[in-house]
Amino acid sequence: MDQFLQAALEEAKKGLRAGGIPIGSVLVIEDKIVGRGHNQRVQKRSAILHAEMDALENAGRLTAQDYRRATLYSTLSPCDMCSGTALLYNIPRIVIGENKTFKGPEDYVRGRGVKLEIVNDPECIKLMTDFIAANPALWNEDIGV
Repeated sequence: MDQFLQAALEEAKKGLRAGGIPIGSVLVIEDKIVGRGHNQRVQKRSAILHAEMDALENAGRLTAQDYRRATLYSTLSPCDMCSGTALLYNIPRIVIGENKTFKGPEDYVRGRGVKLEIVNDPECIKLMTDFIAANPALWNEDIGV
């Protein structure tokens, strides 16, 4: 696992320890993490604070040129909302820790020119599989089921 996906996984574990859903994300520009975050829908009673949204928010205000040089790392395939945000800001590359437990609109995102790299890391898969088994109602709420 590369260092940036590992950083996203650390964020996911941080979220789980705080009683949340274990999904983590980092935004990287020129081999430097500029934003990191984890799903905080539970902790902050937020409707939209998925890991990717948290990482982008924590990166602060960036220029369009910054986003066009960025890579978004996420431990889980980004949902419609998070994928849409990546498309809005023209982030050209997304590295996905796993898409076995949840698959976002990957074909659509690829069709819009974004390079997706799906790792299917065993630790990312196990983290989500264990969480979903223990918290099915919370997971369904998070994905809008």
